[in-house]
Amino acid sequence: MPTTRTTLLATLTGADRPGVTSSVLAAMAAYDAAVLDIEQNVVRGRLTLTLLIDPGAASPQDVEQALRTTAAEVELDIDVALGEGDNRPRRSGRVSVVVLAAPLLAGAVAAVTRCIADRGANIDRVRRLSRDPVTTLEIDVSGAEVETLRRDLALVAAEHRVDVAVAPGGLARRGRRLLVMDVDSTLIQDEVIELLAAHAGRERQVAEVTEAAMRGELDFAQSLHQRVAALEGLPVSVFDEVRAAVRLTPGASTLVRTLKRLGFTVAVVSGGFIEVVEPLARELGIDHAHANRLEVVDGRLTGRVDGPVVDRAEKAAALRRFADAAGLPLSRTVAVGDGANDLDMLAAAGLGVAFNAKPVVQEQADTTVNVPYLDAVLFMLGISREEVEDADVLDHAEREQPLRDTPPSP
Repeated sequence: MPTTRTTLLATLTGADRPGVTSSVLAAMAAYDAAVLDIEQNVVRGRLTLTLLIDPGAASPQDVEQALRTTAAEVELDIDVALGEGDNRPRRSGRVSVVVLAAPLLAGAVAAVTRCIADRGANIDRVRRLSRDPVTTLEIDVSGAEVETLRRDLALVAAEHRVDVAVAPGGLARRGRRLLVMDVDSTLIQDEVIELLAAHAGRERQVAEVTEAAMRGELDFAQSLHQRVAALEGLPVSVFDEVRAAVRLTPGASTLVRTLKRLGFTVAVVSGGFIEVVEPLARELGIDHAHANRLEVVDGRLTGRVDGPVVDRAEKAAALRRFADAAGLPLSRTVAVGDGANDLDMLAAAGLGVAFNAKPVVQEQADTTVNVPYLDAVLFMLGISREEVEDADVLDHAEREQPLRDTPPSP
């Protein structure tokens, strides 16, 4: 379209009801006007409808009058601006910014949008992904660079106590991905080795080793071997008892179920034990499970690990193997974890998510989720609560989860 062609930008607002949009467009049809752009939103029953119209052979003034007449008939306020041509082309550097909190305060949103503007980027669109139990907004941005905006918004997120995820926008936002999760204190609320130690009456011994590791006195492999030694003599029947005691993190089954419907590959990798992790993964429909294996002789635990330890380096290596098996580049991977043992995996993934994590993990991850609902990770990927619920309704008859999400522990 020549840039000198006159176009009309009409913004209509008022109470929403069926037939409003069709009435307005029907008025344009009488002039063979072309719709160049249209956006419609409804918030608490209030409609905002924006139209960019090419009047074609008709007089722009006649088309404007028709719009105003129709707006009066359907009881909408209207503003019409004459201009030239189509929308300006979007700037390069399309980025998606997700902001999540409970509650999401206006001051936090103001700080995020101000940061975007200060970097010379433009906000093209904002939509709500969820309202309850957390509020999530997705902001489409152009003219930005992911790494720079991610770094700058991380400071805003920390100051205003919100979770902010920055990722490439456009087609990069869509399509199949691999999601790899830690297990203890991520997929589940518990620490499996503590549940096992409780059956041996050696909780204090295991806790002391854990505390030494947290002080940096032991690396992960050393601490694992010392804690596993406390399990010596337990019968293998303890695995069934521990599996029955495990509590899923709220939203865990919703997260896995939704990702599988979208064709994602889902995996878990754990510094815990495959004897508990694998049955859990199978029940949830998770594609891959990788964890330490405990040595058993004559039906009892020996207090040793059978094979190499799954440490932070092995977690990252497992993520790469799962990505290769799925035929996906690392840029299409998401990792979720809470501890220092997850740092290599979070760094290797296209998007590393620190879930209710230790401070050092939150500082180094690409984004954080600090609410007790694992399915909030879906919002960070641009999947809305309405989309999740609609999918649940469609195949409700086929869906019966053997494990149910449990409320957060006190």
